[in-house]
Amino acid sequence: MLPSIGQNNLENQLDEMVRSFVQEKLETIKKEEMNQFFEENPELKNYKNGSYHRQLDTKYGRIEDLQVPRDRENAFQTEMFQPYQRYEQWLGETIIAMYQKGMSTREIGNFLERILGHTYVPGTISHITNVVIDDIRAWQERPLQKRYTVLYLDGTYLKLRRDDVANEVVYVVIGVTEDGYREILGFYVGGQESSLGWEEVLLGIFDGLPGLEEAMKTIFPKADVQRCVIHKVRNTLNKVRKKDRFAISEDMRAIYQSNSDAEAKEELTSFCETWQTKYPAIAKTWREDIHVLTTFLKYPWSIRPMIYTTNMIERTMKELKKRLKTMNSLPSEEAVEKVIYVISEECNAKWATRKLRGFKEASSELNTMFEERYGF
Repeated sequence: MLPSIGQNNLENQLDEMVRSFVQEKLETIKKEEMNQFFEENPELKNYKNGSYHRQLDTKYGRIEDLQVPRDRENAFQTEMFQPYQRYEQWLGETIIAMYQKGMSTREIGNFLERILGHTYVPGTISHITNVVIDDIRAWQERPLQKRYTVLYLDGTYLKLRRDDVANEVVYVVIGVTEDGYREILGFYVGGQESSLGWEEVLLGIFDGLPGLEEAMKTIFPKADVQRCVIHKVRNTLNKVRKKDRFAISEDMRAIYQSNSDAEAKEELTSFCETWQTKYPAIAKTWREDIHVLTTFLKYPWSIRPMIYTTNMIERTMKELKKRLKTMNSLPSEEAVEKVIYVISEECNAKWATRKLRGFKEASSELNTMFEERYGF
């Protein structure tokens, strides 16, 4: 086996041979483009005028001295790249794809240094990913459906740099249509709302994050509110002694597995009578929250498993956190938007052909609920 230094030298020689071959072919193609240009435009009083030199980053590394033909009137333009382009389209697409996967601009720069032999500074990479900004604005202004049966709202905190680095909340909204199709409708970064285009909503589902329920009722005063039952159960079990957890868990299950709101209230009374003395604070919070914990019981049986918990949006938030985890802090609000937008596009494309179970069976009843609440 060749020693490692010999292997490195051989690899470098092979890389250089490939780049030379690519450079030769690129220059040949551009010369042919120039000849064709003059053949197709014989009326032009124009002449070839040598060539100029430029750098170009390719899949095979950086070509330092690429010769590009030119004419006296600067009328000819190769179709291979733009006049001031310094990298092939693949590189921009690769950078954006890596950014979408949660890699920081510094990590992307280090990766490109390994494959191209030189560094792209984070500022340059950020500039390349800015092509996504126009897509984000168009996405935020896209037309949405008028009706959404369910809105799932959740938030997470991230470190965002403005004047300094501080934790800021990011809210995400998922809507479910009458037909049972999911879609990320919008997001809120640092308190700034995306454009909201829906008008009629039956039910908003939350995990108890402060402010969400009030905001929902302000925007959609006719909508119902459902607090995530699973979160409530977890929070309750965290406050009881280990020996009581099984028993209290069974009594809570009896409440949220009731067949009707009236039955749930009966089970709540039994729950409080059993645990009031030992855990008065827990009994008090269940009495206070019962009106937002059993709202889902007013809805069709077939969709109740989907609407008594925020599990659906939590999976999306988990992916968002995974992408953001690699970034110690986000340099700007736009950087946050880029990450959330690309995750939203991935999710929406995946969900577009996947109908949630139960909504087909509930469609007639849901339509009646819309008509009773909002009219035609």
